[in-house]
Amino acid sequence: MGNAVLDTKTSLLREHPPSSYSIKFENLTELNDDKYESSLFAVGGYNWRLVIYPKGNAKDEGSGFISMYVEIESTNLLSTPLTDVFAYLIFFVYNKKADKYFTIKDTKLKRFSSLRTVWGMSQGGQCEFGVDVLVAPSLAKWEVVSFNQKIPNPKFSWTLKKFKELKEDSYNSDNFLVGGRQWFLKLYPNGDARAKGKSISIYLTLRDAETPNVEEKIYTRAHLRIVDSRGTTNHMSGTLNYWYTKLNLGFGWSTFASLDKLREAYLDNEGSLNVEIEFAVVSSTKYSPSI
Repeated sequence: MGNAVLDTKTSLLREHPPSSYSIKFENLTELNDDKYESSLFAVGGYNWRLVIYPKGNAKDEGSGFISMYVEIESTNLLSTPLTDVFAYLIFFVYNKKADKYFTIKDTKLKRFSSLRTVWGMSQGGQCEFGVDVLVAPSLAKWEVVSFNQKIPNPKFSWTLKKFKELKEDSYNSDNFLVGGRQWFLKLYPNGDARAKGKSISIYLTLRDAETPNVEEKIYTRAHLRIVDSRGTTNHMSGTLNYWYTKLNLGFGWSTFASLDKLREAYLDNEGSLNVEIEFAVVSSTKYSPSI
């Protein structure tokens, strides 16, 4: 095992004994072994042992002192993927004269891993020893957000025939699948309530079945365009950047394009309006099971 010494320590006397584990030697001078390993004790779901070097750990510059370490049972760390355990350590030495415990606490969180199973102190006192192991809880809630920029079939085209003759307030495109989500375009040929008679309004909307969870967000960046029927690249276009949530399933433009300009130059020979949307990014998020 590899030993590692506490590096940022604070010390004080206290009356309360250790709560994780304690070893009392009736006559430490009779112990001729180089080290003493305690029985295993459980803290934070892991098994530990207290290791005492009564003559000091010479490999850790502890000769002439008593050295103390905490070792985690290595089988706790051999899961896949390999486990790291973080803990604060407080070492105790009983001061008989003061009838109190001299404590040595490391102020930095220690990382126990398969490469480093032991932390402790190379220079200590004698007779009664103990330790408090305060294990930092394992990560219980998490999320991993991915921004997918390699989207299969990122483009969707929609043709509204005889655009000037459309009578309904709004029209929905067919559903289309992009980034693992079902979407549709919603278009107001004469403008929505804020753009009535002046501009077309158009929105990219998630299907109700794709409604995110309460805390979930879906980031989308997409380029929307009204195709120039004259065959040029002078399309009417806009870029959408938006986080879709449970309360906001649609986003777009109330005044995307002037109706006068659109009717003059952007309808094809059959009077149809051609709309395209191309996705650049759709995010996906993995959550801890409790969401």
